[in-house]
Amino acid sequence: MKQRIISTIAVASLLMASSGCRKYLDVNQNPNIAQNVTPELLLPSAQIQIASAVGVDMQINGSFWAQYWTQSPNASQYRYLEQYATTASNYDRVWGLLYNGALADLRRLEVTAREANRNQYVAVAKLLEAYTFQLLTDGWGDIPVAEAIQGLPGDGGIVSPRYDPQSVVYDSIISIINQGLTIINETRDQHFIGTEDVIYGGDMDLWERFGNTLLLRVYLRLSERDPGKAQTGIQQLYARTGGNMFLDNGEDAQVNYISTAGNQNPLYAEMVALRRTQNLVASATVVDTMLANNDPRVFEFFTIVSGTVRGLQQGNFNSTTAGTLSTPSALVAGQATNAASAEAPVKLLTGYESLFLQAEAAARNWGTGSDEDLFEQGIVASFETYGLTTAEAQTYTDSSYWGVYPAGGSLEEKIRHIITQKWFSMTGNQGFEAWTEWRRTGYPNIFTSSVTSIIGNVFPQRFLYPNTEVTRNANFPGQTLITEKVWWDVKD
Repeated sequence: MKQRIISTIAVASLLMASSGCRKYLDVNQNPNIAQNVTPELLLPSAQIQIASAVGVDMQINGSFWAQYWTQSPNASQYRYLEQYATTASNYDRVWGLLYNGALADLRRLEVTAREANRNQYVAVAKLLEAYTFQLLTDGWGDIPVAEAIQGLPGDGGIVSPRYDPQSVVYDSIISIINQGLTIINETRDQHFIGTEDVIYGGDMDLWERFGNTLLLRVYLRLSERDPGKAQTGIQQLYARTGGNMFLDNGEDAQVNYISTAGNQNPLYAEMVALRRTQNLVASATVVDTMLANNDPRVFEFFTIVSGTVRGLQQGNFNSTTAGTLSTPSALVAGQATNAASAEAPVKLLTGYESLFLQAEAAARNWGTGSDEDLFEQGIVASFETYGLTTAEAQTYTDSSYWGVYPAGGSLEEKIRHIITQKWFSMTGNQGFEAWTEWRRTGYPNIFTSSVTSIIGNVFPQRFLYPNTEVTRNANFPGQTLITEKVWWDVKD
């Protein structure tokens, strides 16, 4: 994986070098657009831009609002997140990475690959396009889809795309995933993708599992808004796959990094750019809950101070106790002064998330398998991912409150355990998804409002639309409040 990243960046550098000064003398070509970009270049470019969006802005926002992290009293970079005082300009970068970067590359990848009859690239492009649109709609609600990425004259010249309702966006995402999965099944042994694929190295079996798992996630997101549609979609998915074609332990969709500057985890690179200021410290919400539950993962996700992990009350950055607080560990790229943070992966979709999704589907009787077994397998996958043993996971599932599945309980009790356990597992490594699942289900139901909130005892429910949309898109529908729920969020 490390070699794939080095190769990708090296090839990208060659591309830049090859478009030298003489190109600028050709008035018939746009010097800012590469004229002959191949699938081998477009795929890793899109993947790295998605990882940059997920690994920095969405990770920071999500991990603050999922109450994994809080602002250090010794710094000030993210106080606005704790105060729930975000502005439109806070989201310009991440919106641009996903729309102008990743989606633009994926659309061009699809066109280029179709012309070359390289349909495996088309399949992966479709799956990543669906993944990216879900990130966008889960963060912002209504977004452009039908008219998106059509700004160039040859694509339609639409520079002010109209926004689609989130219900329509979700229908589009489902359709795009199914298109990608169909192409994978039709072209599995043709036109192999190589090591330029920095996520799965061209392994189409894993990409198929990724697509099925993403589709399961998408349908479960509709569980409270449209349970009938969610159930039907999941049952059809299981009938098609036999219920055994999802991501498993050790099959995380992630982008890996190395310690070399320019190839580092994007969150760590952000902290280096901020002169290694340690803005992030552990939130007492997750730390105290994990300690009370004898969860050894807390010592993997956070640094140890005086023999234990110490968190700060959410938003209490006016405290003077920074020196006694734990920070996110290098395993989740959160330790500014530890160079090992550079090598932490950005996780897009994980094996443990997949197992918890399957556990929920089984608990609702929408999917097959034992919900209790899948729940425990998800815990084992989480433990093993962060260097703990199966034996330690077994002790945890035998004796801790959140580790013992309520097999004889109500559906709501089962969902509460599954989602709370998913929340533990995603500590600092899938912050945006954890916050999103909290919005969908209301779990974990232990959050406390930030001490420094300027909007009262409420919680953020969405991102603000970026300033670039407010000022440049003639069809922008109007700004929302961060307390306004997105369409699928109907929980009290």
